[in-house]
Amino acid sequence: MKPLVDEWGALEQEIFTPEEIAASDLRVAIIGELIKARNEHGVSQKKLEAMSGVKQPIIARMEKGSTSPQLDTILKVLAPLGKTLYVGDLPGVSSQS
Repeated sequence: MKPLVDEWGALEQEIFTPEEIAASDLRVAIIGELIKARNEHGVSQKKLEAMSGVKQPIIARMEKGSTSPQLDTILKVLAPLGKTLYVGDLPGVSSQS
């Protein structure tokens, strides 16, 4: 029997474009870093609300992945945790002039 992860990977590639998969993976990575930073600083969602001005229910929905937050919201939440986003080259993608 194939592991469920392998089956999902095959199904995911049939349903979604590579760009959609990459965008989803990026969202997961960003939110994962947010959760990690919050936990490392020992900050509750409620405390992060006070630090960032972003309401706790929005932070909770972001962390659960049930919302797709705007860039400014992500930046507001990351900043008090000493984090930010930056733009860099994607691995394996050559830039075109």
